[in-house]
Amino acid sequence: MDRFEAMRTLVAAVDGGSLSAASRSLKVPLPTISRRISDLETHLGSRLLVRTSRRLVLTEAGEAFTAVARRLLDDLADAERAASGEYREPRGELVVTAPIMFGKLHVAPVVHAFLAAYPPVTVRLILSDQVIDLVEAHVDVAVRIGRMPDSRLIGRQVGHVRWIASASPDYLARRGEPADPDALIDHDCIAFEGPQTRRSWTFGMGASERVVPIRPRFSVNTADAVVEAAAAGLGVARLMSYQVAAAIADGRLVPVLRQWDGRPAPVNLVHQPQPVQPLKRRAFLDFVAPRLSLALAKIEDAFGDA
Repeated sequence: MDRFEAMRTLVAAVDGGSLSAASRSLKVPLPTISRRISDLETHLGSRLLVRTSRRLVLTEAGEAFTAVARRLLDDLADAERAASGEYREPRGELVVTAPIMFGKLHVAPVVHAFLAAYPPVTVRLILSDQVIDLVEAHVDVAVRIGRMPDSRLIGRQVGHVRWIASASPDYLARRGEPADPDALIDHDCIAFEGPQTRRSWTFGMGASERVVPIRPRFSVNTADAVVEAAAAGLGVARLMSYQVAAAIADGRLVPVLRQWDGRPAPVNLVHQPQPVQPLKRRAFLDFVAPRLSLALAKIEDAFGDA
């Protein structure tokens, strides 16, 4: 029995939730997957997995062994990368994730320039408004917007963004500009319903913070669709500054309620800690960080103080 292959199979099965998922991800026949798990359990003299009708469940022994297996496989991958030269020059594949609209507007163009500067490196960019688990998805670098929870992840702040309420000039001419957040009860609102449903907006910060309930006339799950709806005069929208900057710059939207702007949200480049950082990731961080900082500073300068 190849114990490393058995550990890879176990981790793939746990991450995928089934032996069939492990078979697909490893491109190994299902009977082989099942045999590897059985051989590993026999070798250890302990049951690692319980197969329910819906998914695999780790036993207590399975949880402990899988955690150690992950560390050993990570160490083996590090050793292989070092031997192949990945720690001597930037090379290999980088997996990067970012929020959808921020990724399209700001991350993708920088990635294009990075690829031109580093031909031996390839990049797989995953755009998602969901928070992707870096370990499970094998992500090298994530762009995260918002305050980082306490974790083992390492973050490099490159700037910040803020929430901006806005509406089209046509809408404001018809309905008037809201004088304060409470006035939104008399206005049509457009809700951005991404990973979370938002039925209230938070304005101000500290002692002046207030949460205002909204009754959306229109809801949609992508930020660019919210921008288009607001520009079409459907109501007041509230999005992050980078999402509305272009529409405000070209006059399709007008900021409102600026004196009640909330606390700025930091933007970080996040990655897992590693004893020896691969040059491809170090090169990527050093290349991307100043360029994203410049882009975010330009957005902030465009809005200025409320």
